[in-house]
Amino acid sequence: MKNPIQNLNKAFENKVRLGVMAALMVNSRLSFNELKDLLELTDGNLASHIKALEKEKFISVNKTFVGKKPNTTYAVTSSGSKAFELHLKALEDLIKNQNITNK
Repeated sequence: MKNPIQNLNKAFENKVRLGVMAALMVNSRLSFNELKDLLELTDGNLASHIKALEKEKFISVNKTFVGKKPNTTYAVTSSGSKAFELHLKALEDLIKNQNITNK
């Protein structure tokens, strides 16, 4: 039998990164403040996890100005979407595997 956890992606093991990806998968684009409020995080905490996802090229960053205020928004990249979907599939397979062994 195939190891059910081998397809889990280490980038999504942290609940903050998992939350960021989940939020961005259902919203085409979210601002830093929207993510911060949605996930109830501090600026520094969110920034460090955003940086980790950006480093993996799972999210894209768009910096603009609204008037004189900077506005940073994030979106999932195609590789990020594929990686997250594979991660979710691996979680589903793990749950299904646990169901089979518990019967």
